[in-house]
Amino acid sequence: MGFFGRLWTGIKKSVTGTANFIKTGVAELKKVRWPSRQELFSYTLVVLVTVTAVTLFFTVIDLGIAKLVEQIT
Repeated sequence: MGFFGRLWTGIKKSVTGTANFIKTGVAELKKVRWPSRQELFSYTLVVLVTVTAVTLFFTVIDLGIAKLVEQIT
């Protein structure tokens, strides 16, 4: 088998592998239980509240450390 034969075999394997990957991905997505509108709203609310709380926590900590450094220097 010459260069072009090996090249064609490699290309064929690559295309076949990509097609199998996509088929497997689609099959897995069909198994997923998607959240309802109400669940999605609840999850989004939990994330927003958590992000806000963590942001406020680190803001207070940062301001406290800045004030402490200012007092020391």
